[in-house]
Amino acid sequence: MSTLLIRNGRVIDPGSGRDGVADVWIEDGVIRGVGANIAVANAAEVLDATGLVAAPGFIDMHVHLREPGFEHAETIETGSRAAAAGGFATICAMPNTAPVNDSATVTSYIAGKAHQHGIVNVLPIGAITKNSQGEQLAEIGSMRKAGAVAISDDGRPVMNARVMRRAMEFARSFGMPVINHCEDLNLSAGGDMHEGLESARLGLRGIPGCSEDVMVARDILLAEVTGARYHVAHISSRHAVEMVAFAKARGLAVSAEATPHHLALSDSDMPPYDGNYKMKPPLRSASDVEAVLDGIVNGAIDAIATDHAPHPGSEKMQEFENCPFGILGLETALGVCLEKLFHSGKIELPRLVELFTAGPARILGINRGTLAPGAPGDVTIFSLDREWVYDVNKSFSKSRNSPFHGKSFRGGPVATVVAGRIVWQA
Repeated sequence: MSTLLIRNGRVIDPGSGRDGVADVWIEDGVIRGVGANIAVANAAEVLDATGLVAAPGFIDMHVHLREPGFEHAETIETGSRAAAAGGFATICAMPNTAPVNDSATVTSYIAGKAHQHGIVNVLPIGAITKNSQGEQLAEIGSMRKAGAVAISDDGRPVMNARVMRRAMEFARSFGMPVINHCEDLNLSAGGDMHEGLESARLGLRGIPGCSEDVMVARDILLAEVTGARYHVAHISSRHAVEMVAFAKARGLAVSAEATPHHLALSDSDMPPYDGNYKMKPPLRSASDVEAVLDGIVNGAIDAIATDHAPHPGSEKMQEFENCPFGILGLETALGVCLEKLFHSGKIELPRLVELFTAGPARILGINRGTLAPGAPGDVTIFSLDREWVYDVNKSFSKSRNSPFHGKSFRGGPVATVVAGRIVWQA
């Protein structure tokens, strides 16, 4: 019998409304109790959280682990270590692997690898269509049985509205959310950064905000027709945020996530032709950034997700037009969000914790993101004031593509507990 006692932390559990100094008792990987001065009869490992925040284990519902197929960029093992160092106890693996996770075979492979080598919980997300080609539906039911918690074609959005409608109908029958990378590929074709003044100044091809907006609008209409649970991945444009808020007001089961980089950076912050600032959706205008921040404040946006997308230097350090889209995100997420959301006074700390815990758990329909008795013994412990500098060369990831290298942060992860075991500690 293993027992961990986390002492004297400020325990914030949005699911139960708890916010106060308390102890957290975990036994055999399960939360047994939360309260003041808990006395445990049998020998327990004690973790002193005085002056720190103890929250339910953070959940990142949008991570690219690259395994199978692209292990030179990341593996389940290295990605899970980076997640733990970022305070995440649970991560969801997107399906754009090789082969694509479009069958129970691949889903089971990822789950098995995670059981063997992952130090955090890894939940697979299955593809919507076979090989993510947008034509034939993938094996949604069998992937669900094998452990998939949602479906998404992510970077290759389903362009055919009829196929997307059928996917929503199937996903609803299996109780799964449909996650879409909202991009009209015809409108964005050939683009490298946000279409606007900065793209014109740099002479780079633009990706217009309307390429995101028209896809969000289409999918919200389909979600209303089908009654499906629909989730907008890495929302980045003003109109998209407004449409999600409108859908929520109509009572639709629509949700959205935002990435830390879309909260912190705009296209004007990008050093010229620096591939570490190239991602999809691209860094938008300052007004779009403000809209995403407002969406966090007013509740239109339900979760923070990193879209952690590792690429090795041999691929990323090319001409801007040729390098792939995507950046690292796991280890800097909390530091960025504390700066842009909490220290700035935009939201209170319980709301910030909710975006990393109860929010994604609710979207995915999983029994995580809470410290209620009987829940998995996952806890994220973090500081509000610890000063540290992010050195990408010391990252646990295999790749180094981050725009936050050398940035100073105030506050960040201190320890990550998964099933009652301390898997990372600063």
